[in-house]
Amino acid sequence: MAKQEDVIRVQGVVRENLPNATFRVEVDGGLEVLARAAGKMRRGRPIRILPGDRVDLELSAYDPTRGRIVWRYK
Repeated sequence: MAKQEDVIRVQGVVRENLPNATFRVEVDGGLEVLARAAGKMRRGRPIRILPGDRVDLELSAYDPTRGRIVWRYK
């Protein structure tokens, strides 16, 4: 688990669903990121993420091309 200081939180739009619960997300700055759903989103009643949804991402400060989706806006 990453420390809170090593995480960058940004918003983006899901552009494409990929295999193995992976998504291609376009961050507001124009950067394309590969992201996975966070563990809390997969437990209990799974939250469906579709192309066009607005999401919050946590990006690593060490590898900004990969992230995890922590929130989906309605």
